[in-house]
Amino acid sequence: MAMHDLPSWVDPWCRASLGAEPAEILFIAGYLSEVLGFRLADGREVVVKRRADESGRTRTCLAGQRLLAEEGFPCPMPLTDVTFQSGFAVHAERLIRGGEVETEDTPAAAKRSAALLADLIGRLTAFELDPPVPNPEWLRWETLPDQQAAAEAPTWIEDTSRRVRTKLSECRLPSILGHADWEAQNIRWLHSEPLVVHDWDSLAWLPEAVLAGAAASVFASHDTPTLAPVESSAAFLDAYQRARGERFSSGEEEIAWAATILVALNNVRDELMFDHPRLSYERLKAQRGERLARASA
Repeated sequence: MAMHDLPSWVDPWCRASLGAEPAEILFIAGYLSEVLGFRLADGREVVVKRRADESGRTRTCLAGQRLLAEEGFPCPMPLTDVTFQSGFAVHAERLIRGGEVETEDTPAAAKRSAALLADLIGRLTAFELDPPVPNPEWLRWETLPDQQAAAEAPTWIEDTSRRVRTKLSECRLPSILGHADWEAQNIRWLHSEPLVVHDWDSLAWLPEAVLAGAAASVFASHDTPTLAPVESSAAFLDAYQRARGERFSSGEEEIAWAATILVALNNVRDELMFDHPRLSYERLKAQRGERLARASA
């Protein structure tokens, strides 16, 4: 990629916020946000992220990321504060190279991922940070995103959605800070140890059972969003509770299982709307009876 591939805002922002201009593009990626990796003229390798943020929630997300990095948790150290430009939040962090993505969806992979999440959430609960609201749209059970609400879906999806949202609307558990996009693609491992966790824009303020349940459903997603096997989600939730040192109540267990379906429903609707491969669709269709039963929904 040539330097002219960079958006026009990048060079002046880097000069003002990092004190150096981009010299070499390493990658350009992103879905809900722009993610740009490059080497600066002074030799530093950085990642700059820019995403829509009308509420200012990115400020809390970055504060949490910085505190975690200072404690030694495997995440990139932020190099700037958040700046806001015309409804977009922009910041830079250190680029961490290497590591591998976990591509298995087995119970063993689930347990390793769950233990890391429990460590993370345990650390986050010790920080005094403002709630980063609104929460990511894929974990808002009160309403569907506008585009999804306007699209038609098969009857079994609408029925599952109604039952899950009814169950979660009854939840009265306290909210805590946690990572709401706990997918394999956002984690790199080195010799079975976590090297780096990414996507800190996706911190959320939700009940712990919802955070754990959501992660238990998507922990294996790497190239394409998918739904883990039921036995792997069960292994994830069991390992998470063992790592936190306390079991969920029966009510919390049900909320966690309902949350495993909530994220899958979001991915299923996206697959239908955008004509993507129906990976989550086929898995949820096959698993929904078992998951709804575990959720008592």
